[in-house]
Amino acid sequence: MNKITTIIGLSFAVFFLIGLATTLTRSMMIGFLDVLPVYLLMGAAIIMMIYEAFFDKS
Repeated sequence: MNKITTIIGLSFAVFFLIGLATTLTRSMMIGFLDVLPVYLLMGAAIIMMIYEAFFDKS
């Protein structure tokens, strides 16, 4: 049960962060290079969330 709730919560957070990052690319005034740091930070945050949820068992 704990694993299922972790997966559900993690998927909500990941979908929110991906949606937040892709919303920036919809504007015609913002180019890809302007959004690239946001993508990198969102990717790092997602990787850290997955690592902490499943692999960090100290």
